Amino acid sequence: MVNSTNITWHHSTITKEDRHLLNGHKSCVLWFTGLSGSGKSTIANAIDHALHQHKCNSYVLDGDNVRHGLNKDLSFKKEDRQENIRRIGEVAKLFVDSGQIVSTAFISPYRTDRDMVRKMFAENEFIEVFVHCPLDVCEMRDPKGLYEKARNGEIHEFTGISSPYESPVQPEITIQTNEMSIDQSVEKILTFLKDKKILV
Repeated sequence: MVNSTNITWHHSTITKEDRHLLNGHKSCVLWFTGLSGSGKSTIANAIDHALHQHKCNSYVLDGDNVRHGLNKDLSFKKEDRQENIRRIGEVAKLFVDSGQIVSTAFISPYRTDRDMVRKMFAENEFIEVFVHCPLDVCEMRDPKGLYEKARNGEIHEFTGISSPYESPVQPEITIQTNEMSIDQSVEKILTFLKDKKILV
């Protein structure tokens, strides 16, 4: 909702479609969601590297990185998590409008928040990628030592332990990182993008 009545949307001379023609590919957001340690950032960066090799304009928005700057004022309480996702959705929308393929690696645990972001985009521009990995495997990996801290009560509101994670119901892509290699995961995503004519 716009809080001020004294602002007007200024339309750009160069359209999103113009940028698609220049780039040689369409734009979209690959919205990676899953538990901490499931492999969201790893897969997002791997697909970004593959897209770069294909000479595509792409970028990664990573949850931890964004909380160092744009969202450093937000906590991990439910209402702040919602605002975190809303802001990232708006930033991702700007990237898509600029003609890029943007990958967002955020736990984004609540379906309502992910659905809210989906509504920001045109049809086929929001691609939900469920990075599925069992909790016990994520805990075993625990790359940042967060699960151990959560189990010890040092971290509150931790997704999967003391805070819920709501799995996607109908994601466009599901990546099972406990069964698939990084290369297999990247190939599955690239195939999807080609099938949807985002990549040519």
